[in-house]
Amino acid sequence: MKTRRACLAAALLTTAVALTGCGSSGSGAGEVPEGWGTLKTKGVDVSYPKGYEEQSAAERGKHNAAAAVRTEGGKKVSVVTVQLGFTQANSAEQAAIAAEAGIQLGADVEGQKDVDLAGTDEAKRIDFSFKATGEDGGPAAGTPVEGVILVGLDSHDTTFAIRIDAERGALPDGDLDRIIDSVEVH
Repeated sequence: MKTRRACLAAALLTTAVALTGCGSSGSGAGEVPEGWGTLKTKGVDVSYPKGYEEQSAAERGKHNAAAAVRTEGGKKVSVVTVQLGFTQANSAEQAAIAAEAGIQLGADVEGQKDVDLAGTDEAKRIDFSFKATGEDGGPAAGTPVEGVILVGLDSHDTTFAIRIDAERGALPDGDLDRIIDSVEVH
């Protein structure tokens, strides 16, 4: 009887270990969920959820190498942008300092932390929040907006910044995680 229980316990443990390996590890290194679009640039690629529209060069800001926008009721509720060569930096930390300087005045910046992105050994994540100004087709003035910037250097030592802004509640945390997991640095 003890041998039978020991075998059953070993089999259950083996199954549990095998199943643990089947799930998402949270570091989906360049994984793109089915049905998502991808912003492709010479330094970095990042994917975005269904419901976003990629902007043409004429539609996006002149400093953005790529951008995708989600609108509701004619207002932008979420934006994903990529900037390349936005500063002269020798490290992800220096790039993060420069990126923080570009965040809207009055924003609540939570600081920077390391983040794993496919294709680079060093990248930083900056989380922040601010109140919308009501300009440029965005949310109404005073609407809470949450943002994340991912920064680092590509294989040519050119800085990149991927910025994800969303009206509070417009981008589920799971989608934000999948956007970050989709990043691939070249």
